[in-house]
Formats: sequence, C-alpha cells, structure tokens
Amino acid sequence: MDPAMVQDGDTIDLLQQVYEGLVGWGTNNEPVPLVAEKWEVSPDGLTYTFTIRGNATFHNGKPVTADDVIFSLERVTNPKLASPVATAYLDDIQGVVEKFEGKAATVSGLKKVDDKTVSITLKRPTPYFLGKFTYLGNAIVPKDGTPADTTITETAQMIGTGPFKVTEVLPEQKVSLAANEAYWGGKPALDGIERLVIGDALTRLSKFKNGEVDMVNLERQDVDGLKNSEFKDQLVYLDRPAIWYVAMNQLQYEPFKKKEVRQAFAMSINRERIVNEILGGINQVANGIVPPGVPGHRENAKVLPFDPAKAKEMLAAAGYPDPSKMPALTLTFRDERPDIRRAAEAVATDIKTNLGVDVKLQAMEWGAYLDKLNKKEQVFYHMRWAADYLDPQNFLSHMLATNAPENKLGYSNPEFDRLTGIADREMDSAKRLPIYAQAEDIILDDAVWVPIYFQRDVELQSPRLSGLRE
Repeated sequence: MDPAMVQDGDTIDLLQQVYEGLVGWGTNNEPVPLVAEKWEVSPDGLTYTFTIRGNATFHNGKPVTADDVIFSLERVTNPKLASPVATAYLDDIQGVVEKFEGKAATVSGLKKVDDKTVSITLKRPTPYFLGKFTYLGNAIVPKDGTPADTTITETAQMIGTGPFKVTEVLPEQKVSLAANEAYWGGKPALDGIERLVIGDALTRLSKFKNGEVDMVNLERQDVDGLKNSEFKDQLVYLDRPAIWYVAMNQLQYEPFKKKEVRQAFAMSINRERIVNEILGGINQVANGIVPPGVPGHRENAKVLPFDPAKAKEMLAAAGYPDPSKMPALTLTFRDERPDIRRAAEAVATDIKTNLGVDVKLQAMEWGAYLDKLNKKEQVFYHMRWAADYLDPQNFLSHMLATNAPENKLGYSNPEFDRLTGIADREMDSAKRLPIYAQAEDIILDDAVWVPIYFQRDVELQSPRLSGLRE
C-alpha cells in the first residue's frame, strides 16, 4: 500500500497507476514531467528546480504544493519509517544519508522556493539522477492525511495523484481502482482496473478463455499449447530489462569468500539447458549482467563458460577436493511461479551433477524472502532484478558497490568501486559506458552473481484492449 516501502515489480506496476513522482519514464525511455510541469538544472549540474503543475491534484481534490513534495521526500528518508529504498534511490541528494542515519532533522538538499516550486541539490553531478528519481518510492503523497513516521496501512490513506484511485483492497484476492476523473493528464480511457490475485496458472487461463479477465501473464509451459489455438493472435511477447540470477553471500557462507569456489559454482551451471530445455526457450540466455534494452548491454560480455571439468578442478584447488565435506547449503527461491521453481531445481541439479555438492531447496513466501534478503541473511539465492531506470549503474554500482544499500552479499572489490565511481560521475555517455563494461567484466569474473537469463514475458491480451504501454 505504501510507495515508500515497495520493493517488488508487480506491486510497483500496480501502484504506478495510483501514485506519481515529479518525473516518470516516457515512451522514448527518457525521464518526462509528471507531477512536475518542468525542471531546470543549474550550470554546475548540482541543483534541479522543479515547477509543480498548476492542475495537479490529489485524489482527495486538494492541489499539490511544494509542502507536499518536501513532506514526501522527508517522509521516505525518515529513520522512524525505515524505508528499505530510501538511501538506494535518494542518496545522491545532499543530506539524505545524514537524515536517514538520524544525524540530521531534515534533508539539507531540499528547499521550498515557493508554493509551486522546489529545488533539490545533489552532492555531485549525477548523470542518472532523473532516471533514478522516477522510482515509485519517490512518489508525492499529501502532507495532510499521510502518516509521517509509520507505513500506510489503510485504503483511505492511499492518496496519490495518478490516473486511478484505490477503491478496494482485499489482501490475496484483488485490488480495485477507479478512474480519477480530475487527473491532470485528462480522464483515463478506462473506467477502472481490477487486479486479481490468482495463483493457479490454469485458473488464470480458464478465466481469460471465458472472458472473465482481459489480460493474463502466462507460465512458460502454457505457451506452446496456445500457439496454434484460437487465442494465438492474442499472444503478446514482452522483452523486459530484467535479469534472473543466482547470488552467493560471502557474509553467511565461508566457502563463498573464495573467488575460485564462486567460479566453480558458476561454471557448473548450464544456462543454455535451463533456458532452452527447462523453461521452453522463451527467455534469453544471460551473457552478462546488463540486460538488453539498457544502455551498455553487450553481446560479448565475458561471462564464465559452462565447463564442469574445469569447475571440479577449481573447487579442489580452492580446498574442497571432497565436495561432500562442504558445509550444508540451501538455495532459496520465491514461491510464486512454476518457472521459478524449475530454474532453481535445475541449478541445484547442475551443481550436484557437475560438482558433487548437495544443494537443498527452500521455497519462500515473498515477504519472508525479502525480509531475510534485507537483513543480508540470504545465503545462496535465486533472484530477479529489473531496471528501475534504464542505466547500467542500476545493475552495477547500485547493486554491488561496497557500500551500496542493495549489496546484500558482503561483496567488495576496490577496482570495481574505482571504475564505477568514475562512470557514475561521468556525464558523457560515450565515455562512461566503456568504463561500466570494464566493471561488469570484473563482476562476471568474480562470480558474485551467476547470470541465468534475461526475462521475456508472454501475455494473453483481449482484443478489447488497445493502446497499452508496457
């Protein structure tokens, strides 16, 4: 319910219809004005001055003011709220870290210029700031009626500026949205949206075939049976800027502190088999960290090859000639969809077959999984990361720099930090992308993440729908 607390893509997709930030992503994959009508950047690249739209109102009818913007950003950085995304997406702003750590009462980089104007000052020029600022956690909520120190827990508190407003939330059943007829961008084309929670794939498919729902996400195993059916023209393939990977936590499992052990695990996993045989060939085998569609993606990234013989040699050289004597290890994964389980099972099978290491499997409910991840207690886990903004920084330093809030692995490489530190500050894309490429090669060689596949989804969409933007 609370944009300041959300970390999963499905919820973000839904709540983006309800909440908006000052800026968002446009159809050309560039930041565009949302609640802000425009912005100006100072010559030194440090200060962004945003002008709020005169016709932007909240769902309760009240106009959006600079006080609401300041409140929203102060709220997400409030240490009492303890947002898990605050420093990850706002730490470029002066004073955010100090506020979140309880060393300051307010964020020094936030200033009210007048009732419709706000200035934000950064610590340094940041080429990806506007992209990062589109994250849902930076959404504008009303100062009056939104709890400052605690999370939003009631439907009545879910007040945003978006094209739809919340009318009903039935946990684990559905969320109902109604058109916001006073939306600054004009009345939405739909009267409402009903998002159903249907865990069973066959039930979802049946409801679509019966005309009860207009859009469903398909499981991989269901796609082939639809390619020659009456619904074949309603299949829609969607390339996502997202990677599924396996991660190894050096804080929680002693063998993972050795690079050779991590490399051995990586080289024992047959990505081609998992993608093409286990998952039906819909996804793309991951050849790196940065997905297609994100600037800096390379077809020739230096991913470690599948080489079981070499993997065994490396494990023995690392001090584990008898894999059965390695400490017990469990691979955790999200208990959501069959393809996630199949991929995790395939990884465990490959490691057992090719290395001789027994890996147990544990499916976890997303909330419990995420809580353990945020505490850096996930040891060996199958995970997805989708672009919050289309920049390689979102997959590299944002995730794996030594002090990055999203680094849940205890990973630290001074050369990676040095390179990404340079690229993160370089304003010229032609110069910064090759530097990120060097940093990506370091991650692949260090085998912190084992890339499995870049995500491609398949949906059934009713012919009643048109003009959808994914």
